[in-house]
Amino acid sequence: MKRYFSLTLITTAILAGCATTSITSDDVAKGYNSIQADEIAKHVKVLASDEFGGRAPSSEGEKLTLDYLTKEFTALGFKPGNGDSFFQEVPLVSLEADSDMVLNIGGKDYQYKKDMVMGSSRISAQEGIENSELVFVGYGVNAPEYNWNDYEGLDVKGKTVVMLVNDPGFATKDPALFTGDAMTYYGRWTYKYEEASRQGAAGAIIIHETAPASYPWSVVENSWSGEQFGFVKENNNMDRVAVEGWVTVDVAKELFSKAGLDFETAKANAAKGAYHVDMGDLTATVNVKNTIKKSVSYNFIATLPGSKTPDEHIIYSAHWDHLGTDKNRKGDQIYNGAHDNATGTAGMIEVAEAFTKLGKRPDRSMTFLAVTAEEQGLLGSKYYAANPVIPANKTVANINMDSLNLLGKVKDISVVGIGKSQMDELLATAAKEQGRTVSGDPKPSSGGYYRSDHFAFANMGVPAMYAGGGTQAFDDETANYRKRMSLVLRGCYHQPCDRYRDEWDLSGAVQDLQLFYKVGFDISQQTQWPTWNENSEFQRKK
Repeated sequence: MKRYFSLTLITTAILAGCATTSITSDDVAKGYNSIQADEIAKHVKVLASDEFGGRAPSSEGEKLTLDYLTKEFTALGFKPGNGDSFFQEVPLVSLEADSDMVLNIGGKDYQYKKDMVMGSSRISAQEGIENSELVFVGYGVNAPEYNWNDYEGLDVKGKTVVMLVNDPGFATKDPALFTGDAMTYYGRWTYKYEEASRQGAAGAIIIHETAPASYPWSVVENSWSGEQFGFVKENNNMDRVAVEGWVTVDVAKELFSKAGLDFETAKANAAKGAYHVDMGDLTATVNVKNTIKKSVSYNFIATLPGSKTPDEHIIYSAHWDHLGTDKNRKGDQIYNGAHDNATGTAGMIEVAEAFTKLGKRPDRSMTFLAVTAEEQGLLGSKYYAANPVIPANKTVANINMDSLNLLGKVKDISVVGIGKSQMDELLATAAKEQGRTVSGDPKPSSGGYYRSDHFAFANMGVPAMYAGGGTQAFDDETANYRKRMSLVLRGCYHQPCDRYRDEWDLSGAVQDLQLFYKVGFDISQQTQWPTWNENSEFQRKK
């Protein structure tokens, strides 16, 4: 489909095949050019300040964040998106496991955080496993569509399953196995615990390895300790395994050796086909004591009503939360979450402001959804998907913003989950106007398409785009900067050092936000809705 907007020359005011509108090309350009690096930085500095305390759900930092979003969107002229309210209640329960625990296997005690991180999703003051037999279940996958079942013929009731992170495609790089190097949902830790629970296991342990997990042990240590949030359920999650957690790869190698097995051999066997093996006479014992708190957190939702079909919405999403404050930590205790995801939240405000620069509102409504508890397993977006304020059949598309590009201008734009929907084509058209090309997922093995809030929209059947950054630096100076800053960003993922830095180059974030604005505007004016590609696992629900 032809597009009319150009960065160098704005030629016409009508999208090909669309009805005439009084929104001029100059108006569109005003919105496009209103997105500025200094404005992004201003919002990030506030949201990632020590005052906001790391923006944990149900904390004072949440109140400050919601107040800030309310102030900003009200000033822009946006309307409450949930009736007369900007908020959607998300009932949560937090479980904080007592750190004074040990995991005993084979007569040896393994230490919390150093060797393992254990917990329970059951809403219970105390859960545990005692002398529970260990069984290695390969990748812990039951996937009929891939003719793969690591549990086939196996009864794990009362036992503790031990499994690898990611899925067999990552290990083999075989594109014919699952989706090759690109992680499927079967590779995610959330799925592995869910499947172990369905199989009736007493416990579930994932072996951490940095490459297939796509993050170091320090992320497990920080992200799965402290308060862990979940939904309030009538059954108090008693259908989940009693204990779930992680062990380091060094601990795993030691356990396999004690069981008379070789870890590398077992891992290789697990990648060849459905696989499981008993771990000798090894048993596991651990006692998890939980502090339970029930609370209410909130999704934030604001709408700029459309001028022609206001009941049809393009939804921009970003998560406002991070990991909060760890009072037990020595030194810096605040996980400010500047990159993840104060940048995405700031970007959402900037894109929203851009739409207010138009002479007339877009045909369709532009809605901005900032969700809670993403860091706890996409809880805010999952709750929204189960209780949508805007029905799926009125949600045209979703554009998600999570951790914007801080590495400067690039010649391409990376699309996570490329090839799933027509959103890629819309993005490519807009990117061409910037002299950029669309490139694939730079790290498909991390399973990024299943790790942020657009995933909930995809499960609703709504075409959802998650893109940003790129791999081709704009010039040599930017390339050198990228090498330096990428090391900093990688080392600060889910660490207290994820703070705002004056040396950030936000020009790449500006590029991306301008694209997100342009794609959303184009969709708002088109007659046809974006669709999923036929080969996608997601399709619009009837």
